[in-house]
Formats: sequence, structure tokens, C-alpha cells
Amino acid sequence: MSLTLDPDLVLRGYAAGIFPMADDRANDELFWVEPRSRAILPPPLFHCSRSLAKRLRSGRFTVTADRDFAAVLLGCADRPQTWINGPIEAAMLALHARAQAHSVEVWLDGALVGGVYGVVLGRAFFAESMFSRATDASKVALAFLMARLKVGHFILCDCQFLTDHLASLGAVEVPRKRYVGLLGEALRSAFDPPRPDWTVLDGLLSPDSGPASSEAAGKLIVQLLGQTS
Repeated sequence: MSLTLDPDLVLRGYAAGIFPMADDRANDELFWVEPRSRAILPPPLFHCSRSLAKRLRSGRFTVTADRDFAAVLLGCADRPQTWINGPIEAAMLALHARAQAHSVEVWLDGALVGGVYGVVLGRAFFAESMFSRATDASKVALAFLMARLKVGHFILCDCQFLTDHLASLGAVEVPRKRYVGLLGEALRSAFDPPRPDWTVLDGLLSPDSGPASSEAAGKLIVQLLGQTS
């Protein structure tokens, strides 16, 4: 019988600074991880390079949020070695149904070519995984995610482990004690005004005149993030 993972247990784990993983997709067993150092990407520190800004303004990609969470989840798991097994997938789908897990999708000519997904708790976004099937697709996904978190009054984006790719975009590594402090602040301040709101960017991208074009959306994201180099 397959193991199940209670979505509420996942949230309690995140609140305690730990997260579930599996050895591979075929293995139903889970273990909880608490790294000694944690990778974080504060939205104001996101590094939007000139080349990324140019890509965003080009409108080559269409970017959406929560249009196809399940497909992003499967895209992240579609690799030779993944920690996303059946129980984790089911728990994430359940959290998404409760609006506690979200995705950003990147499309090219109608095909899903990249995305990122994660869990929201208080003012924290726990970025679980991302994938890319086209050049710059994951960078574009992260740029839209960072802009969404920034205007939505989130203060912490947990990336779990630092990679060269994340470091190039502004992610830094902090010791566990520092991370716990940042997490505590993100949870404690959740009900202080202005409250965190995942949907704020939607209103900026879809004014009274209708949804923004891909080019206009990209230009807005660059403006919100601020080009740093």
C-alpha cells in the first residue's frame, strides 16, 4: 500500500524549518530534511541582468500563474533523478486545491516549456522545484515569481539548497539559526498590514483594458524588479 502524506503535516514541517523528500520517484518512503545552511532568495535581491531583462521585454514567452499546477509538478519530476514521489505529488496537489501551493508557468507557442512551484505560508514562499525545456525559461519563471512575491508583500523565498544557477540570480546561503529567525518573522507578520497576497500581480497584469500582452507583461516585470546590471 502506498504511503500517504498529510498536507497539514507538510505545512507544519515548513513552519518548523524542515521539508519532505524521497530518494527517487519510485520509492514511496519519505524523510525530512533540515539543512545546516539554507538557500534563500529575498525578492528585493533578485538579480535581473541586462540579458534577462531583454528576454523578458521581448515577449517571447507567455507567463501564467496557477494555470496548470499539475503539469509544472510533473515537469519538475520529469528527470533522471527526482525527489518528487507519489506521496509528495499528492500532497502538493491537495495544497494547491486549497490555494496553499502555487505555480508559475512559462509557455512558448502554446507548449509548456518551464515553470516553478512552491508552497505559501504566511509571508514565506517555499520554492520546491523548477524545470526548463527552453533557453531562459526557468529564469523567466523565477523573475515573474520574484515580482509576484515582491508586490504581494512576501519577505522570504526559501530555495532549500544553493546552486550556481540560483546564486547567479541573487540567492544566498544562510546558516540554519539565521534561517529560523527569518522564517519566524515571515510567519509572525502574516496578519500585519499589508497582508501577503499571491494575487496582487494579477491585477497589475490585467488592468481594466484587459490582460497585458507578453511584451507589456515582461516590461512590467523588469520595472517591478529593477534592472541591476
